[in-house]
Amino acid sequence: MIDIRWIRDNPNKLDEALKARGAGPAAIDLIKLDEKRRDHLKILQDLQARRNEASKAIGKAKGSGDDAKAEELIGEVAKIKSQLQAGEAEERRIDAALRDGLSRLPNVPLEDVPVGADEGDNAELRKVGEKPSFAFKPKEHYELGEALGLMDFELAGKISGSRFNVLRGELARLERALGQFMLDLHTGEHGYEEVQPPVLVRNDAMYGTSQLPKFGEDLFIGASMTGRAQQTDDVLAQYTRPEDIERLKSGEIEVRELVANAFEDAPTEEQFWLIPTAEVPLTNLVREETLSAEALPRRMTALTPCFRSEAGSAGRDTRGMLRQHQFNKVELVSITDEQSSLAELERMTACAEEVLKRLGLPYRVVTLCTGDMGFAARKTYDIEVWLPGQDTYREISSCSVCGDFQARRMNARYKAEGEKQQRFVHTLNGSGVAVGRALIAVMENYQQEDGSILVPDVLKPYIGGVERIGGSA
Repeated sequence: MIDIRWIRDNPNKLDEALKARGAGPAAIDLIKLDEKRRDHLKILQDLQARRNEASKAIGKAKGSGDDAKAEELIGEVAKIKSQLQAGEAEERRIDAALRDGLSRLPNVPLEDVPVGADEGDNAELRKVGEKPSFAFKPKEHYELGEALGLMDFELAGKISGSRFNVLRGELARLERALGQFMLDLHTGEHGYEEVQPPVLVRNDAMYGTSQLPKFGEDLFIGASMTGRAQQTDDVLAQYTRPEDIERLKSGEIEVRELVANAFEDAPTEEQFWLIPTAEVPLTNLVREETLSAEALPRRMTALTPCFRSEAGSAGRDTRGMLRQHQFNKVELVSITDEQSSLAELERMTACAEEVLKRLGLPYRVVTLCTGDMGFAARKTYDIEVWLPGQDTYREISSCSVCGDFQARRMNARYKAEGEKQQRFVHTLNGSGVAVGRALIAVMENYQQEDGSILVPDVLKPYIGGVERIGGSA
């Protein structure tokens, strides 16, 4: 979340950043809403001061025997109390509107991020490794897996529908080996602490890492859509404010605000979301915490299943494992002070690259342009692995620095020794790497003409010394 004080001081910079991301201007509307909030607070403060003054005057009037004056003042205090109650309710609505507006703003890109509309405008930084050459036409991973009888999309479809997969035998073992190898590398050599976090999280956790409120459609929730629709009907029937109905009729508010107010007044019903990435629980481990500067950086890694609805991806990568509703990923998260975050991004990216180097997989690193960068990121490096079956590079890791954007949403701070002022931590996240996509890359880069797959040397200890899948061990 962006600080409203920064927006007031830098309205043009905000709108320029939004334009670079392909969004419209927002500074004027947010500043007006903030001014409305500040003006309203002044009114409430004046009412509170007058109530205190009138309350003291009641005692003086009674002490002097002026009962009429005392009654007049008592009536005034009662009226002010009513005005304060209504004013505080209006304050909550203004605060909620401002917070909602701020929460829907993407982060401001760093100055060295290339400006562009989409992935075609990303800037290639480096290529690493030699692409394998084949005396035959290389196959895609799903062709290899299905021919081996170890990858079954049809069976998964009977159980769960499209964008799921069943791995069997040595391919299942190979994917498990990849995840174990990555964790051992990051914990044993890169200084990350292994964590086993929950994969079901509350609304606050999703809000903290910026998945909510804007990207709910990309997530899976632990409640049926029918249940959510029924809950909405019940809340609107029981908790819609009569004054909001009149304000809606007059055009003063929109339907969304009426619904938001109704849910604000309704009792909270717990919701759990399936995580789209372990970034969510790992980053939220510092939510509402004040860390010592000496404890930073804090580096964490986790291997978890991840769940994504892939909204907006209809027709893309429908064959194979590239784009699934459920997949395994090793995540890297760093919590730093404000001075160290940019250097940490370079370090984190190098840690993710090392996975591919050890596996002997060719790859390239690109800097994402403003139009292709994630919502919470200030700068992002994508690592794209070479897939011979597709004859192209595909993303296998994305490493981002978010500055204090997520920390403001989580109220995560740190304090340096000898300083009174607390500062917001900086957060970073990256894939270290996507396990399923690493399996795809190994299968395609290590495939043999007979359809078998050689096992990279670094994985052999994790798979019982097996050297080839689909051939002689």
